[in-house]
Amino acid sequence: MMANFDKVLTLVLKEEGGFSNDPRDPGGMTNLGVTKRVWEAFIGRDVDEAAMRALTPAAVAPLYRKSYWNRIHGDDLPLGVDYAVMDFAVNSGTSRAAMALQRSCGVEDDGAIGTQTMQAVNSADPIAVIGSVCDQRLAFLRSLPSFDTFGRGWTARVQRVQIASEQMQQPPDVGVGEGQG
Repeated sequence: MMANFDKVLTLVLKEEGGFSNDPRDPGGMTNLGVTKRVWEAFIGRDVDEAAMRALTPAAVAPLYRKSYWNRIHGDDLPLGVDYAVMDFAVNSGTSRAAMALQRSCGVEDDGAIGTQTMQAVNSADPIAVIGSVCDQRLAFLRSLPSFDTFGRGWTARVQRVQIASEQMQQPPDVGVGEGQG
């Protein structure tokens, strides 16, 4: 598999957006998809709003790699599957995303991606896995009490993630006349 972390992180951060402190959001103060609580735990100290507002993609990249990408074995997942699972993990937890991946491949959904899961993923149709992961994600989001408030945005995001993930599975376009000699 090809490491796709930088591309996936760019897409996740685009979806996550900038600073937010919506009182209706149970995550509370957030920037670049990182909640204040998660950031404080990652860096080992308390931060204020100014520090949260000052977060940059470069600053949060190590957190995303360690706390999400590595836990879902992103470097080992097929292109596109890595993005669908990573974006799900960022929003709803690595275990929940891993279980959706496992159910998509017909293995026990224990939330821990291991050898059996990776063998199943590698023998499955990536487009089918992407579709299943996104369907399960949307079903989970619909079950949340805050779906009435945030559901339209969540639904649109899952659709964008599915489309982008499936596109990662497509071969690059070959220009007219290329390869002809």
